[in-house]
Order: sequence, then structure tokens, then C-alpha cells
Amino acid sequence: MSIEVQNISKSYGAQKALDNVSFTVKKGEIVGFLGPNGAGKSTLMKILTTYINSDEGIAKVNDFDVITNQLEVQKSVGYLPEHNPLYLDLYVREYLTFNADVYKVEKSRIDEVITLTGLTPEAHKKIGQLSKGYRQRVGLATALLHNPDVLILDEPTTGLDPNQLVEIRELIKNIGKDKTVFLSTHIMQEVEAICDRVIIINQGKIVADNNIDNLITEINEQIIEVEFDKTVDENLVAQIPNITSYILNGNLWQFTFAASEDMRSTVFDFAQANGLKTLQLSQKNKDLESVFREKTK
Repeated sequence: MSIEVQNISKSYGAQKALDNVSFTVKKGEIVGFLGPNGAGKSTLMKILTTYINSDEGIAKVNDFDVITNQLEVQKSVGYLPEHNPLYLDLYVREYLTFNADVYKVEKSRIDEVITLTGLTPEAHKKIGQLSKGYRQRVGLATALLHNPDVLILDEPTTGLDPNQLVEIRELIKNIGKDKTVFLSTHIMQEVEAICDRVIIINQGKIVADNNIDNLITEINEQIIEVEFDKTVDENLVAQIPNITSYILNGNLWQFTFAASEDMRSTVFDFAQANGLKTLQLSQKNKDLESVFREKTK
């Protein structure tokens, strides 16, 4: 296994950040690690990268224990933390050369990672002159310098504009063809576009671990959008069978049902029974965001 986590717990005073967390990640997988703010994502990533120790449990990267074989773990992992630490006054190539010396890797590797991460047009600039997207590329290039088997990326696309998002997303996906990637993010489209599998953590505990299609299938929830030709009282809407919540946006109702079968016929029958006409009626597909809300509510 590239990553193995067994019964990991970590507390900060009275606050339990991780509570008996266990999972494994196979070599070559791209796994999205999701959870609300404060769920324990960054804490676990810091444990896997040897920045902090757990209170209980065992964690291994490439079969090396993160406590007893820290140096081997550090050699195996490329880490991009949430707040990308860069020396803004250094030139891109200068910064990578400095890190290459730390890692004791050949200088030819610098050109390789510059090309791999698309930094060639900006390599002559100071890091402080770069856009947020290119600074993230510098962070990724640094993480890749020693050619690690495992990449751990904490919020790698934070603060990027839509164009930068697409670029970094494609970059991570390409890198994942040869390496194990374990990344955290709040952007569901990013996970759906990149990841093979999703692990969701909430209040320090794993609440879901599966591929995206299976997770979506598990959710017994359905959203129907409908517009009626007349105003409808909320008390009447609340009587629709299996409805769990409802929102009115302008003239458009959004009904959420606790049901796996198609509820459009139920809504249509409700309209007929109450003398209403349906001007539009559609079923919204369940997605990863629905899963996330269900698992972390």
C-alpha cells in the first residue's frame, strides 16, 4: 500500500481532531480527501508527512512508519501544504535549485519539473511576480523534485481563478498517471474530474470511503424542480409524500425527497389533485455535493 492508516487519533487539548481513523490507498490511486473546515483533513496530512505525531495508531507511507522511519517517509512523499511556503524574492529556477540541493538531486531534474509543471514561460521571473496559479505550479514542482512515489496535496487549488483551476487540475491528473495522489479540496467538481475514489471525514471520523459512482448511488435522496401556474401554500407542499425539504426561488420550487424512485409522477399527481398546472418539471441529478451534504450534515 502507498498509504496505510490504522486507528489514528489526535487531540489538541480537549478537542479531538482525529478519532480512530483507518483507511488504505493503493499505489497509483488518486484519492480525494473531503470534509468540512475543522474536520481533521490537514491534521491527518501533517501526520502522514511527519510534521506532527499522532496520539494513537499507526500510519505508513510506502510501508515506512511515519514515526520510526521519518526520513524514508520524507523521501517517499511530495507535500504541498495548504499555505504554499515560497521565498518570494527568489527567482523560480533559483528557488528550485535551492530545494534540489536540500534533496540532493541532480540539477537536470530542475529542468524536468519546470517542463512537467508548465513553468517554462515564467522560470526567469521572481516568485513574487507570479500569479497565484503559477505559484501553485512552483509548489508542485518543488514537491516533485525528488521524484516521490506519493503526492500529498492540501487544498492545491485554493484561490485560483477558473482558468487556473483547469490548468492545475489537468496537471495533477497527468502527474497521477505515475504516482499516488492524496488531495484535499472543497471543490466537488475538481474531485469528480480528477479522483478515482473519495474519503469523507466529519468531526474527526471517516463517514464515507468509496468510488464516486457508488457513493452517489448510496444516497437515498432526490431533488425535483417544478414551476406551478399558481401560488402554492407551504403547508400544502409539506404534505407531499416523502418530501424532506423545499425551497421557493422566485417561481421555481425545489423539492427534496427521501426516495430513490423517480418522484416526478408524485409531484405531477399533487398538482392535479390541487388544481395546479406544471409549467416545468425536472429531476436534478444526484452529485458528489449531495453526498457531501448528506454525510456531513
